[in-house]
Amino acid sequence: MTQEKGTEPPFTGRYLHNAERGVYACVCCGQELFASDTKYDSGSGWPSFWLPLAGDRVVARTDASHGMVRQEVTCARCGAHLGHVFDDGPRPSGLRYCVNSASLDFRPGEPAEK
Repeated sequence: MTQEKGTEPPFTGRYLHNAERGVYACVCCGQELFASDTKYDSGSGWPSFWLPLAGDRVVARTDASHGMVRQEVTCARCGAHLGHVFDDGPRPSGLRYCVNSASLDFRPGEPAEK
């Protein structure tokens, strides 16, 4: 998934309904990416976040595959494919980071600083 830019089927990911407090890290390199307090239920079928940690933890690039133009999201440290970001999210960012559970490792506890 992370190396071949795959997408898990909607509503199947292990973190879709996770409501625990903590931080979501890259499954490949361990870099912390998203805090649980920015996770929300977008109804899309994938874990969704309205803001990554520290702004520079993820990189967005244009993805024109599969007959669509979207913004692919990758881990800034190792380049692992995480999912895509859309501009239909909640305030304050207005963004929806739609992320594959398979690309994440959840660490329970207090979320890291933003």
